[in-house]
Amino acid sequence: MGFLNLFAISSMPVLKVLLVSGLGSYLALDRIDILGEDARKHLNNIVFFVFNPALVSSNLAKTITYESMVQMWFMPFNILITFIIGSALGWVVIQITRPPPHLHGLVIGCCAAGNLGNMLLIIIPAVCKERGSPFGDSDVCSEYGMGYASLSMAVSFSDKIKQHLDMLLQLMNLKRLFAPSTTGVIAGFVVGLVPQIRKLLIGETAPVHVIQDTALLLGDGAIPAVTLVMGGNLLRGLKGSEIQKSIILGIIIVRYVALPLLGIVIVKGATRFGLVHHNPLYEFVLLLQFALPPAMNIGTMSQLFGAGESECSVIMLWCYALASITLTLWSTLFLWLVA
Repeated sequence: MGFLNLFAISSMPVLKVLLVSGLGSYLALDRIDILGEDARKHLNNIVFFVFNPALVSSNLAKTITYESMVQMWFMPFNILITFIIGSALGWVVIQITRPPPHLHGLVIGCCAAGNLGNMLLIIIPAVCKERGSPFGDSDVCSEYGMGYASLSMAVSFSDKIKQHLDMLLQLMNLKRLFAPSTTGVIAGFVVGLVPQIRKLLIGETAPVHVIQDTALLLGDGAIPAVTLVMGGNLLRGLKGSEIQKSIILGIIIVRYVALPLLGIVIVKGATRFGLVHHNPLYEFVLLLQFALPPAMNIGTMSQLFGAGESECSVIMLWCYALASITLTLWSTLFLWLVA
């Protein structure tokens, strides 16, 4: 398949993200005030408590089986590698740029944590539906692609367990441990892996398939809602801050140059040595995990702790503005490598 053809396929998902996030930024303007700070907060709550759990559980339920789990075992390990390498490179950026101490965690977080949920959920289905996609039938591609993207959101599951294990032992705070997205992951695995439940819910002939259909319908709302909120949040970065330009440049080099190059070596090496079964779509998702912009949750955390909020907004603005170019270029190369 021609390189220009692959470039056209790669650019479509990114353009869709740009259009929807641009609309979100417009709606968040003070003179429009449809998606102001309060509105974004309420919409975020709907995404967190309703859309995301429905999206994760419904897509995992359809695609997770014992066989697919054996084939996809490398994905959580791959995400762990991105975190470890990103954190190490973030530490290098800190040593070179010497940011104030209160920004150290922000720099490492932006280098280590990619937007594994939202961006993959937007890019993968869009690539599958493009005419000339190298992944074959669009419906099959979308089904499995959404499963892979949902599984990316499920490492957060193990992360939550590690984060809250101490709290659970000390405070027995089950409500915080079983957050909605975590509950969605558990539900998806239970439905997918227990044959009796799977037969009840999955497939057009399933007796109560309406439950799965409803979850899919709700999950479809997650992608446009979260992209609109992302556009509204990026608007804050236009107000600027005192952050050093070298810090922004360092984060951009880590996320858009170093990590994708290392990702190619790691994923292709794993495929060569038989650690990853040959599946173009699966390999594409693994590669894409190394080239994503920083996770939007980092901005939420900076708001929560009141540290580096304005600096985070500027970093996110630049990273997501450049992502329209870098994601297109890296996606094109990754498609060429797997196809």
